[in-house]
Amino acid sequence: MMKVIEEDFLLQNESAKILYHDYSMAMPIIDYHCHLSPKEIAENKSFQNISELWLAGDHYKWRAMRYFGINEDYITGNASEYAKFQAWAKVLPYCIGNPLYHWSQLELKRYFQIDSALNEDTCDEIWNICNENLSQKGFTAQAFIAKSNVEMIGTTDDPLDDLKYHSMIKENREINTTVLPSFRPDSLLEINQESFLPYVRKLEKKTNTRITTYEDYLEAIRNRVDYFHQNGCRIADHGLDVLPYTECTLEEASRIFHAKLERESISKQEEDKFKTYTLVYLGQLYSSLNWVMQLHIGAKRNNNDRMFNALGANTGYDSINDYSLAKPLNQFLNSLDKNNQLPKTILYSLNPNHGPIIASAAGNFQAAGVKGKIQSGAAWWFNDHKDGMLNQMKELANIGVLSTFIGMLTDSRSFLSYTRHEYFRRILCNMLGSWIENGEAPKDYAFMGKIVQDISYYNAKNYFEID
Repeated sequence: MMKVIEEDFLLQNESAKILYHDYSMAMPIIDYHCHLSPKEIAENKSFQNISELWLAGDHYKWRAMRYFGINEDYITGNASEYAKFQAWAKVLPYCIGNPLYHWSQLELKRYFQIDSALNEDTCDEIWNICNENLSQKGFTAQAFIAKSNVEMIGTTDDPLDDLKYHSMIKENREINTTVLPSFRPDSLLEINQESFLPYVRKLEKKTNTRITTYEDYLEAIRNRVDYFHQNGCRIADHGLDVLPYTECTLEEASRIFHAKLERESISKQEEDKFKTYTLVYLGQLYSSLNWVMQLHIGAKRNNNDRMFNALGANTGYDSINDYSLAKPLNQFLNSLDKNNQLPKTILYSLNPNHGPIIASAAGNFQAAGVKGKIQSGAAWWFNDHKDGMLNQMKELANIGVLSTFIGMLTDSRSFLSYTRHEYFRRILCNMLGSWIENGEAPKDYAFMGKIVQDISYYNAKNYFEID
């Protein structure tokens, strides 16, 4: 039987093998951005079968299955869990070139010791092996985290969340991984969405205040930021389809907010002004609390109306946006930096053309005493494949300083996705190993190994100030 994942998978030269096996492989994981459920961690969720663990909620796999013409009933519909697994087993062999192929096989090998390729012929055997394992104590949510050597997890949490599951996790002495909430205030910015006013009313109830002015609104936001801070939060995360920047005064923002409360229509320019002022306010708050601000920019979401109406958001109908980033990004960072209120910031764009723009903008706002204060974030979503990771790192190396990079994250809802860190580390080591072999980097394994360990672990640990 030929193994899909060999010991030296993706390591194409001797230097790469030394860097990975001797320096990177055993490093703990700092997974500073993911979409894992704190409830499932706190309650130590068990999984009835591999489909529940592997396919439920994974819109990456759903998109691949749709590409292959699989009926929706076997993706998000009412087909049995086994039938859905069969459908995925049929599709996976044809995903060669897509990271899903390697991710899936890595997950089978690392968590279930399965070397066989998943396909229609091996489907039944692998289904049975996985499900037999999942019936055991060592295959729960907490066990997967522990097996993966995860030191820290940053979840993604709505500002109105009571964070009770984070409290439960913190109080559980059997959980050795630090699980911290991340403040995700997207709903606070989308003034033109139908959901905005109902969200404001929920914010009133949560903060036990009346919101009749924009100043009331900002104070309620501060209330929730303080609550998150008291509960261990040190990271904010914004999902922005487009990064707006239109100069706005407090008076203008107040007028726009009041108009919305009166259910008046808000123009696109007014929306951008409101978002700009509120984003700057939030950035100032984060800076005052020594939080890290993440900006995930450039998704064009929910493009298929028919399927959105049927399935809702986050079901695999998003794509890459195309827009101008350089000017608003530099303006936004500068607006915070000019008063020394720019927090540590990680910048991601879904558009791969923006890599050099981000790397060059980050260099404009670095700070003494902080290694890589403004980060060119890891290749994200449609870019977190081999080529995307290489491009992001090469662009950072060419324009900035690669050795300051805080490395990989899962950005996933699956407890098996920690193998993405392995995938990234192998790609990193192979790239640096190739530079060594080509005479472009010194054949000093202690020095180069330290860079690998920093990118794999230490840079993130120090950046997020994790004890």
